[in-house]
Amino acid sequence: MTIKEILQLTKHRPWSLPTGNWKYYQEWNNAVFLHWQVDMKELKKIVPDDLEIDVFDGNPWVSLVAFTMEKIRPRGLPYFPPVSCFDEINIRTYVTYKNKAGVYFLSIEGGTRVSCQIARSLSELPYRYSNMKREENLYHSQNRALKSSLELRYQVGAPMSGKSTLDKWLTEKYALFQDTPTAINEFEIHHVEWPIFEIGLKDVQVNYPKFNNLLSNKPDLAHYSPGVQVIAWGKKRNKKITGI
Repeated sequence: MTIKEILQLTKHRPWSLPTGNWKYYQEWNNAVFLHWQVDMKELKKIVPDDLEIDVFDGNPWVSLVAFTMEKIRPRGLPYFPPVSCFDEINIRTYVTYKNKAGVYFLSIEGGTRVSCQIARSLSELPYRYSNMKREENLYHSQNRALKSSLELRYQVGAPMSGKSTLDKWLTEKYALFQDTPTAINEFEIHHVEWPIFEIGLKDVQVNYPKFNNLLSNKPDLAHYSPGVQVIAWGKKRNKKITGI
């Protein structure tokens, strides 16, 4: 699908496209979503006070998304495979900021060291490098320094015939909010609605010591998607109100 065609498909969005030119193109492919319903008190310990934790039926959620980033490039330039394509795992929760719903990353790790360095420098997102291996129906990640790891074996099922309200709430987010010592950075994105497939989890071993009180080896819900083409706008800095 061309970028022009993607930008014309907006009926599924909760608000209008941002004004001004988009800045980056990227693809999020072969994505595995693992979702956990979590305790609000535990989650509040690691989410900035400037962001309001969003809930579904009164309950907060945290998701781990393991996928392959491909073809990331600035507007007007070609992508460069050694930097533009890498495996990524992010752990995110759901927040609102200035009446806009989005995600907040608790953790982001990438499988290519230089890509993590560039992404962290340009975006201020908390990218770190981890040793990753991906094969068909297998995703493995290990970070010896942080003693964290993910071992995931799965089988992709049939396309979901219909999405629940919760399915959409967990996947269809078009803004990202991330904190720095002085600001809340805001990023807007656009893509077509995620195509969602059923997934059978054969083995899930989640070991992130920092999030032991939130994540377990048995997620409450899981999805698979072949992926989406993503258009991203530039970073908007919002001064923090509550401090660090």
